[in-house]
Amino acid sequence: MGKNKQDNKPDSISLDDPSLYINRELSWIQFNHRVLEEALDKSHPLLERVKFISIVANNLDEFFMVRVSGLRRQLAAGVLKTPADGMTPAEQLATIRQNLLPDLTTQYECWHDDLVPKLEQAGIKILHYDDLKRKQCKLMRKHFKKEIFPALTPLAFDPGHPFPHISTLSINLAVVINDPIHGQRFARLKVPSTFPRLLRIPSEETADEYQSLGLVQTISNNFVWLEEVVGANLDILFPGVEIVDAYPFRITRDADPEIEEDEASDLLVAIEESVRMRHFGSAVRLEIDKTMSEQVREILITNLSMAPYQVYTVDGPIALANVMELMDINRPDLKDEAFQPSVPPKLATQESIFSVIRRHNILLYHPYDSFDPVIKFVREAAQDPNVLAIKQALYRVGPNSPIVAALMEARENGKQVAVLVELKARFDEENNIVWARALEEAGVHVIYGLVGLKTHAKVCLVVRHEHDGIQRYVHMGTGNYNDVTARIYADLGYFTCDPVIGADLSNLFNALTGYSLNDEYNKVLVAPGKMRAQLIALIDREIEQHKKDGDGYIALKMNSLVDKQCIKALYRASQAGVKVDLQPRGICCLRPGVPGVSDNITVTSIVGRFLEHTRIYYFRNGGNEEIITGSADLMPRNLNRRVENLFPVEDPQLKTALRDEILNIHLKDNVKARRMLPNGEYERVQPKDGEPELNSQLWLIEHRGVWHGEEA
Repeated sequence: MGKNKQDNKPDSISLDDPSLYINRELSWIQFNHRVLEEALDKSHPLLERVKFISIVANNLDEFFMVRVSGLRRQLAAGVLKTPADGMTPAEQLATIRQNLLPDLTTQYECWHDDLVPKLEQAGIKILHYDDLKRKQCKLMRKHFKKEIFPALTPLAFDPGHPFPHISTLSINLAVVINDPIHGQRFARLKVPSTFPRLLRIPSEETADEYQSLGLVQTISNNFVWLEEVVGANLDILFPGVEIVDAYPFRITRDADPEIEEDEASDLLVAIEESVRMRHFGSAVRLEIDKTMSEQVREILITNLSMAPYQVYTVDGPIALANVMELMDINRPDLKDEAFQPSVPPKLATQESIFSVIRRHNILLYHPYDSFDPVIKFVREAAQDPNVLAIKQALYRVGPNSPIVAALMEARENGKQVAVLVELKARFDEENNIVWARALEEAGVHVIYGLVGLKTHAKVCLVVRHEHDGIQRYVHMGTGNYNDVTARIYADLGYFTCDPVIGADLSNLFNALTGYSLNDEYNKVLVAPGKMRAQLIALIDREIEQHKKDGDGYIALKMNSLVDKQCIKALYRASQAGVKVDLQPRGICCLRPGVPGVSDNITVTSIVGRFLEHTRIYYFRNGGNEEIITGSADLMPRNLNRRVENLFPVEDPQLKTALRDEILNIHLKDNVKARRMLPNGEYERVQPKDGEPELNSQLWLIEHRGVWHGEEA
């Protein structure tokens, strides 16, 4: 853990100095750059690299819809308050574009020059329509007439037709035609999202056979872009006129409409309406193909009321997020090797999960551990005649949720079931609305969250009648109750029947479902409320402990570190000589390595096969170690505007396992870890001389279950 440096803060440096803080948006761009590096990394199987290039594009879409649109709203409103780094909205918008352009170039070079040729070598051809042979073109034209043409609606733009509304993230063609009567005209054609973006097409040799069978879709791994198929057959849509050209484009709109929760009589209806309004938010980005003529470009910019800095010209297919479709190809040789998740030996029996938890606290680390015990916990609660009530908070549930099915079964079996479904989970609103309605129809008490707050806590409380009275069983974690993401997000889960934690969570649910004003909790840390102050108190305690024994150490692993008060506390710890290891996967606004301020702080980030989503907060505390985990990151939104919970792992065996087999393994990563430099950029961590390579995620796959005291 290295030697601590005792530093004294230079008089000239105030911990409020903007130079000590990295801009949140620019830090996020650095994170997405690290994801792009994974797409460039030839050690990944080929389709996994395609997956990463898709994630980069999808991340950018959300970034523009939420973060860039928020900055534009600030700019329009003349907001004067700046973040800790001191950048104005205008400065941020300009710098975002400046930082994004090189990565966009790299992204498309990777796709065109690296991934597409390698996919072809592997027998997966991404074809342009111009590459198709005669029989293939004939087959695609037939398919276009039969399937695609009926779904198309061209919208003209001329003095008699206003400029059409263009919905967010839809792929469109700007079509230029020569009308024999009226001359040159412009039309917008939306490419339907109901079809795959990449259409499978048989080879030239088998095209006749497919046509004779009346088939087009094929198991062959030849693909052509949907918008190119549409563009090549526009004569069917515009008969009697000359098609001059057709240019793909896409706009991104503000996806964060304001919801007046306190004025909404029905929050569910208000959220539904806000989701619909996403399609009508102000335009924040226009993506155009590099071949687009200046005239068409100006028509779009003028009619969408956009500024030049909002226009991004790309060389190739717009919306590379859709290449995730290629992951459906059945080529296990081009994907990461599958593995069987571990199940704790204590839970791999026919014994009731409640009797096991009554004797042992149990720690799960997904995806290395199976999510099945969490499903079993809720399912068994639904079927157990001694269970009186189940209370659960759901944030991102996913489709066909076995958790929701178990909750509905519990209600059918006469249990008291109360479920808080967070309708405001961004981009999952529609899915959560469906589940909320289904649960209500089953008779479950459904709560939609608190006005002005998102409920992000991951908690499930089961109340059971036993021979010695009422017993509370608890599952808490860092991840959502989502069996799909549990296979790709790295998250902790924890089962306990600790009566103090059980009582704390009963109080929390009373606050969520009723009018309880209680904010006193014995073991659980809750936000909004005292969580920030309690975490800063733990940092301050480490400073005081370091003054006594000189061995102060803090290690914090999380998604993002943004909160200025927490950052200032960590700076104070570094100045006092406490060694601090930070591992935020995404955004980090703390600047490490600043002399006299953060010399004792190292920041690393791991981006790899699984999304690092866990939160682990470790304090050495003079040998009386304390480890806290749960749902909250160190961000203002988590500490001020969300209902969050953190909890201590007190079981000595589990605490040691969590420290040594999970946290320290990640901190020692020298393959997938990047180290943050004082300028906010990152460099790959390299093994030291004689040090073996350690890819923490690979190590955890190979040693899965070791934290249960027994390897799988």
